Amino acid sequence: MVRVPEGWFWMGTDAGLDCERPRHRVWVDGFEMAATQVTNGDYARYLRATGAAPPPYFEHPEFNQAEQPVVAVSWFEAVAYCKWLSAAAGRQYRLPTEAEWERAARGGVNDAPYPWGDEPPQSRPGYGNRWKTGPERVGQSEPNGFGLHEMCENAHEWCGDWFEPSYYFSSPERNPRGPESGTRRASRGGSWRHHVKNSKCYTRSSIPPEFQYADYGFRVVRSWQLAISD
Repeated sequence: MVRVPEGWFWMGTDAGLDCERPRHRVWVDGFEMAATQVTNGDYARYLRATGAAPPPYFEHPEFNQAEQPVVAVSWFEAVAYCKWLSAAAGRQYRLPTEAEWERAARGGVNDAPYPWGDEPPQSRPGYGNRWKTGPERVGQSEPNGFGLHEMCENAHEWCGDWFEPSYYFSSPERNPRGPESGTRRASRGGSWRHHVKNSKCYTRSSIPPEFQYADYGFRVVRSWQLAISD
């Protein structure tokens, strides 16, 4: 877990999709985020402890390496993992809000469109030979300014929020947590399936929470120094 400090940042963009507008100033309280996406190795421990059914592709040779991110988990399964981890560790783990995720992805830099800077994904070393058949092992990319790896690579990441395309026009200025209800859950980040082309820090996406897609994973967050009883 790495620390993401509290602070103001500019969320969204005025140059992207309608659902990413308007660019607006948001305050996020400090929190801790996992440096990498939850891996197959992490998830295997959860499966052994709970007897839960593994997600699709969990044994598939292109997706089953211990250090690859676990994929094809539904939003409900990601939440169940967070609850198990919270009970096991005695700290409250959860999925990030969209605002927390974007704050973390930007790494303290407001104006760069990508976690690694201004250059598009195609400029990354070895781009043409990467993400051919599945996600790569976590921790392969250079960390961003907060020390987080693959924030816009490997797999889309579930967020805790319901998704609403026009939410930015009415979202609160401090610690927005998404609308009260909906039919789709928000997700962030680029994925191997799209060769991480849709991977800007402000890029929004969503699917129904029960879906299990081979390019969807997650990472966990926790509030600073709060016990599970809090």
